[in-house]
Amino acid sequence: MPLTPRPWTRTRPRLSRLGTQHTLRRRRMAALLASAVSVCLVAAAAPAEPLGVGDRLYPYLGNPGYDVASYDLSLTYPGTNDKPLQAVTTIDAWTTADLERFNLDFAHGTVRSVEVDGRPAGFTRAGEDLVVTPERPLTEGSWTRITVRHTSDPVYGEEQQGGWVRTSDGLAMANQADAAHLVFPCNDHPSDKAMFTFRITAPNGYTAVANGLRAGADRVGRTTTWTYRTQHPMATELAQVSIGRSAVVRREGPHGLPLRDVVPASDRKALEPWLAKTPDQIAWMESKVGRYPFETYGVLMAQADTGFELETQTLSLFEKGLFTEPAYPKWYIESVMVHELSHQWFGDSVTPRSWSDVWLNEGHATWYEALYAEETAHRPMEERMKAAYGASDRWREAGGPPARPKPPVPGQKISIFRPNIYDGAALVLYALRQEIGAPAFQRLERIWVQEHRDTTATTSDFVRLAAAVSGRDLRGFFQAWLYGEKTPPMPGHPDWKPLPRTQAAEPRVRR
Repeated sequence: MPLTPRPWTRTRPRLSRLGTQHTLRRRRMAALLASAVSVCLVAAAAPAEPLGVGDRLYPYLGNPGYDVASYDLSLTYPGTNDKPLQAVTTIDAWTTADLERFNLDFAHGTVRSVEVDGRPAGFTRAGEDLVVTPERPLTEGSWTRITVRHTSDPVYGEEQQGGWVRTSDGLAMANQADAAHLVFPCNDHPSDKAMFTFRITAPNGYTAVANGLRAGADRVGRTTTWTYRTQHPMATELAQVSIGRSAVVRREGPHGLPLRDVVPASDRKALEPWLAKTPDQIAWMESKVGRYPFETYGVLMAQADTGFELETQTLSLFEKGLFTEPAYPKWYIESVMVHELSHQWFGDSVTPRSWSDVWLNEGHATWYEALYAEETAHRPMEERMKAAYGASDRWREAGGPPARPKPPVPGQKISIFRPNIYDGAALVLYALRQEIGAPAFQRLERIWVQEHRDTTATTSDFVRLAAAVSGRDLRGFFQAWLYGEKTPPMPGHPDWKPLPRTQAAEPRVRR
């Protein structure tokens, strides 16, 4: 209850001027104190609300006040993919502000308890956030451990997209762009990368695989607990856990890199010719941009209908049907494999600091997909870029320019993945190579992934580096190509023109 000055209850004696001033000062001080206490009480009682880090496209994604160092995610699979998993998520973080309470992103599942530094903490829901009130306020610069016991539910409503993917024999994950918090409590924004440990318990007969390297497989009675750890920081949207009746196929890549692919056990032999292509694809990418950036790689071929492939870190997700559908030509399938592989450099190792920077991921992955098709299957890059140029104005109108994509359509959070950030962004890279020359462009690509390895980066970072490598002021060039409503003239190709709407072909959009 707010404190107020006690009213006078009896006649006051006449006071001198000095005494009157002293009394007035004392009463003003009491009023100020009452006001301050009232504000504090109101602030303490303020309702919990969803927060965010201010991302232009996903304003409530991520949370201020702390920097996650690591996640330890324990999941117990019940043996069927239509029932919740029991889960414990442990988060180690540094606080970046004084916190009386803080938010985690978590929108799907039942929270059983929360502890902060070993002490029970209060919690409530606010939008897609879990709001936690520790027993003792956290001070800026302190190390804290948050433990959430919860369920992780693989069954969603029609309005939710991403998170767990139910396969024919288990589960996989597809968390891009904003769905990791449908699986586990986290700071679900790419600007806050962290180390991960996964502990997955499943009935014997199932195989669990996750990002990073396996650190153990302990069988106790009727269940086995599989442990995996990353050796490099990772954005939450890139987390991957596969649970199924799977075969894990191992081989060696360049420089002794351990490779492991995950496929339905019954399809191992039929899929082997595709799996065997990965070592040469890695060697090809290394010839373009330098050493593979992580501790392992592999493809996860899931028996599921997702409509896309996804570059989950060290273990890219693919629909098995991509490799078994006879309508897809061989060169196309291989180029899609290279698209997701190239993301390990562009998007996973070098991660966009905000979702408006996603063109840096998808533009580069599309670029190397097209370059691979040109060099190995004689599919000319110039023809693809000319077609993209013809459609670019329409893509910009529909989805925004490459570095300022329009927000997602309400109810369709993944709708930022439009052609403007795929072939439209690859077109920007083609124009840049035309502008600064192939040697400078190749140096830029190598330096970019070296300087920003294991970190986050922005469009401004790329623009500055391109200027430094080329020795030219490229601000006008990038302003027009990345932010312009209309596509600028293509350097070296004055004859390229926008095509009428009916003639511009749509590319296959993939993540």
